[in-house]
Amino acid sequence: MRNQVFVALACICSFLWLTIIFIISKERAPQQNTPDLSLETRLKDVEAELSRQIKDNKQLLENITNIRTNFEVKLREVREAEELKSNLSSPVQVNKDGDVIPVLLFACNRVSVSKALDELISYRTDKEKYPIIVSQDCGHKETANVIASYGDQIISIKQPDLSEPVVPAKEKKFRGYFKIARHYGWALNQTLNVMGYKQVIIVEDDLEVSPDFYQYFSATLPILREDKSLWCVSAWNDNGKAGLIDEKSPELLYRTDFFPGLGWMITKDLWDELSIKWARSYWDDWMREPVQRKNRACIRPEISRTKTFGKIGVSNGLFFEKHLKFIVLNSNNVKFMDMDLSYLLKDNYDKRYIDEVYKTEALNLQEIRQGHRPELKVIRLTYRTREEFKRFSKMLGIMDDFKSGVPRMAYRGIVSFMYKGRRVYLAPSANWKGYDPKW
Repeated sequence: MRNQVFVALACICSFLWLTIIFIISKERAPQQNTPDLSLETRLKDVEAELSRQIKDNKQLLENITNIRTNFEVKLREVREAEELKSNLSSPVQVNKDGDVIPVLLFACNRVSVSKALDELISYRTDKEKYPIIVSQDCGHKETANVIASYGDQIISIKQPDLSEPVVPAKEKKFRGYFKIARHYGWALNQTLNVMGYKQVIIVEDDLEVSPDFYQYFSATLPILREDKSLWCVSAWNDNGKAGLIDEKSPELLYRTDFFPGLGWMITKDLWDELSIKWARSYWDDWMREPVQRKNRACIRPEISRTKTFGKIGVSNGLFFEKHLKFIVLNSNNVKFMDMDLSYLLKDNYDKRYIDEVYKTEALNLQEIRQGHRPELKVIRLTYRTREEFKRFSKMLGIMDDFKSGVPRMAYRGIVSFMYKGRRVYLAPSANWKGYDPKW
């Protein structure tokens, strides 16, 4: 009986074993329509997979390096912030009333920073009200020595992060713009968050300033604070060349939807908004994007209160030779503090300005260039398309480019300038619907 059971079990096991072998063999057998992969093909697949793995590992290592670098930068910022708080307790205390307006000057490797500093100091009437903060990037020793020579006339800080920024391959030749944006973000944080100032005037190491530079910004600060449709005050007029401005009216101020830069003032409230998303590069064009501007305007002068003497820079001086060197710097000392500037508030400004522009008689380009109707001291030229605006601008000598659809110095699409002694409003039609970012 036992033998019969053993034989039966042996038969069952043998059958199961043969069944398993059959199934495995069938699965391993090549399909009739599937060609056998050659050794060369398999090696290529392995090589491709290894390349992918190496690329992924390099990216992972780069990400880890960036995280570490950012952590070290933040750590340095915290340490420097603590040092500044302990060393600069006086400015923080002075600024409790919110009336102190510091001038933040950005420097790098120009020893000619002394020219900018000499003017800022000579026109300054109150050292406590207008502290000058010089923030140096680059680590240029000779420039650092010039800055140090001013002693307690200025406050000197240095950008701690001198590392090479991570830049997309196609933008490596524009690396300088990434460094500038990084420096701006760091120094504005130091001035407005660490030192505790409520507003700041921003200039660079290649700017001359006018005699009424401080009075201009002091007088417009209350307007900037009160009117939430404003987000900056600028000292610059992009169309501020001789012949395009009324040099007999240096007191004229305007609103503009275009962010001018080149000597500008913002409040800490605005920096709190911008700092959390600050640009990695090209910070000025970033400021001009609709998502940052939010339909806000700046105050700007008829005659510029700054002028650049920096021919050489990250833009290689091309824009300087073609345009910047021709800008007129105001030489008058306008008593802005004695003037009522409430006309610049949006509710006051818009109705008066729009009425003035569209009640003005319109002439065509040929009539304007040939001086028709000389009795008209103020005239209007209507444009309807981007191409028309650019053609008119070139013929009349003003800037013809757009940034995010906004012409330079425009307000509600209107650009005001002088031409052959007459005020010209280059304006869209009266039913203007707003800027087109595609322009």
